[in-house]
Amino acid sequence: MKKVGKERINWPVTILLIAGLITVVFPLYMTVVIALKKPSEMTNDVAGILSLPKHFSLSNFTEAMKVTDFWNSLGNSLLITVVTVVLAMLIHSLLGYAIARNKAHSKFYKFIYFYVVSGMFVPFAILMMPVVKQTAQMGLANRAGVIILYLVFYMPMNVLLYSGYLTNIPRALEEAACVDGASTWTTYWKIIFPIMKPMHATVAVLTALGTWNDVMTPLVIMSGTGKNTLPLAQLNFQTQFGTNYNLAFASYLLALLPILIFYLICQKHILNGVVNGAVK
Repeated sequence: MKKVGKERINWPVTILLIAGLITVVFPLYMTVVIALKKPSEMTNDVAGILSLPKHFSLSNFTEAMKVTDFWNSLGNSLLITVVTVVLAMLIHSLLGYAIARNKAHSKFYKFIYFYVVSGMFVPFAILMMPVVKQTAQMGLANRAGVIILYLVFYMPMNVLLYSGYLTNIPRALEEAACVDGASTWTTYWKIIFPIMKPMHATVAVLTALGTWNDVMTPLVIMSGTGKNTLPLAQLNFQTQFGTNYNLAFASYLLALLPILIFYLICQKHILNGVVNGAVK
């Protein structure tokens, strides 16, 4: 019998994994350490910045919450994100279903598919000024306008994912429901929509991350309304004279917690959804 040798370590892959881990962990370490330090402990030398705080204090978090009007800003961010995610799952899944079931034998739906997906290649900078003017003229320079814009901006990617995922769901399920007398509408909501749970989780997380962290859209649409989202309120830490890193990093950690919790809840479905949505 041949002796089973020791498994060799794949050093290139191992080095890449270690480098990736450092790339992720180091900024997080810096954020936590600086958020817990007092401004007097911040020095210009590298050792002073990287060192642990002498006395752990949560005063930066308390002050950051006051500066950003945390609870109101959090409420606005939650409202915009939750409504956007729910509407995206409902509307984009419907459009993805219609396209996936018809584009193979319909030139019209194939054209709609490519037209919608092509929106991923249009940068926001090109659309910014026309969008600002149109929303102002239509009375949508508010949270409702921001939600509508997010639904449009995330439609190409979400429709691509939903339509790709639906190609892996056999039509036999719908045909069996049709034989039992179910309408297309009933078949979709009672059979197809629940089956797409992994893709719903994927779309929810991707849309929520983009919406929660976005600064530019609320900045150009909601400017002057007094309704700030958390990323918009965090601009208060940056002035023409400098940046208060201690308060800024404390605020970033506070803003990270809700979306991190949401990701942890949905993460077990995400990989399955991405793989099945990307492969026909």
